[in-house]
Amino acid sequence: MGGGDGVAAKTPAAPQQAGAGESPRTRYLRQFELVERMRDYDPQVDENLINRAYVYATVKHGSQKRHSGDPYFAHPIQVAGILTEYKLDAATIAAGLLHDTIEDTDASREEIEEKFGAQIADLVEGVTKLSKLEIQSEENKQAQNLQKFILAMSKDVRVLIVKLADRLHNMRTLSHIPKPEKRRRIAMETLEIYAPLARRIGMERMARELESLAFHESFPEAEAAINARLDQLRIEKGANVANVSQTISEVFEFAGIDARVYGREKQAYSIWRKLQRKSVEFADLADVYAFRVIVPTPDDCYRALGLIHQTWRCVPDQVEDYISNPKPNGYRSIHTIVIGPGNVRVEIQIRTEDMDQLAEVGVAAHWRYKNESYGFDEEQAASAGLDAREATRALLEIAEHGGAAEEFLELAKLEMYQDHVFAFSPKGALIALPHGATPLDFAYAVHSDVGDHCVGAKINGVERPLRTALHNGDVVEIITADRRPRARL
Repeated sequence: MGGGDGVAAKTPAAPQQAGAGESPRTRYLRQFELVERMRDYDPQVDENLINRAYVYATVKHGSQKRHSGDPYFAHPIQVAGILTEYKLDAATIAAGLLHDTIEDTDASREEIEEKFGAQIADLVEGVTKLSKLEIQSEENKQAQNLQKFILAMSKDVRVLIVKLADRLHNMRTLSHIPKPEKRRRIAMETLEIYAPLARRIGMERMARELESLAFHESFPEAEAAINARLDQLRIEKGANVANVSQTISEVFEFAGIDARVYGREKQAYSIWRKLQRKSVEFADLADVYAFRVIVPTPDDCYRALGLIHQTWRCVPDQVEDYISNPKPNGYRSIHTIVIGPGNVRVEIQIRTEDMDQLAEVGVAAHWRYKNESYGFDEEQAASAGLDAREATRALLEIAEHGGAAEEFLELAKLEMYQDHVFAFSPKGALIALPHGATPLDFAYAVHSDVGDHCVGAKINGVERPLRTALHNGDVVEIITADRRPRARL
């Protein structure tokens, strides 16, 4: 099925009036509401196309139900609604409405193409999961689906955007799935595959929500512990943090820079990842509190940086200039960490409005109304340094040359988790470690007993010091105090 809170029960499809009635649990967008959302950013929206896709989806899904008890067609309608938040074009919205019809109804690709055209049929087919394949295991299913849609994305990045919107709505309704083990599997898949892919194409807002929802399901105890610590910090540091915001605004106003300043608290999942990755204490994190300074021009970004460093002492080696050196997904901003009032370490990000928009929605920021038509502005995207194909090039190369499905999945995870190190035991077990990890870290990751008795290690068959930094793909054999090789799991 469509993944997440999928079809709970299939009954013979019965035509329903599009948009008629509401689920007692969920209110979904009506036809006119969906069209109005699109008209806000595309005055010439093809209303007929959207209405036909809306009706087709509701008729085809008929009386199918989700685990929540909602009519199934509420799901593709809400997916289309998510896509309008990113101001996608009519073909993408239509594909969102139709994305489960080939998989979960009697619709065919040929019928979709006949009714809606080849472009939309390609998008729907690209998103469709390979439910009819004979699959040996759940892991194999995961790998083959991932390979399918990333290869499809190589032709059109909109396939990935629809897939991400589909996953986001499924995560929002994940609690309705009755089996805890299935909920956790879907959540872990979201953390390992979908959120990193969203971030890879610059859709930071999407990635953050996917991570928060998945973290809540996958690691509730860790989430609760971090939230409790954040509550404590708000009490201890809240006044100092508020003072930072006020001071920044006053400094810029005095200097004649028109700046918009707002603060944010790092989300629990981001804190958890950083604690794992850097092996630091909570109190040592510099960016639990961060401020964004939005200014009119790139020149103002550098003026703002100077004013901030004149106001507070900066932390050495913690200034990152992504304006002159944008990230592969087009992200541009200046980051600095300063020691604010009350000795609070604060991260400050400085960017323009356009940079901020790109930082939040990535590749989706470049669909815009221009010259009386709505579409992807390749020239504007290129000037911003964004090339979605280039941003995902390494994954596409893996997809095309990676071999077996299981091998593809592991290689894709290696590529997406560049801030992790993946090392192998001699028998091939994969151990995920933070970047910069050593053989001793590997030993403790295997088992605390192995770490306690570790006296040496072989990396790729050669004895190396325990302080040696591990690299992706290293085979690590731990030697314990009795000289017996360990970590042969």
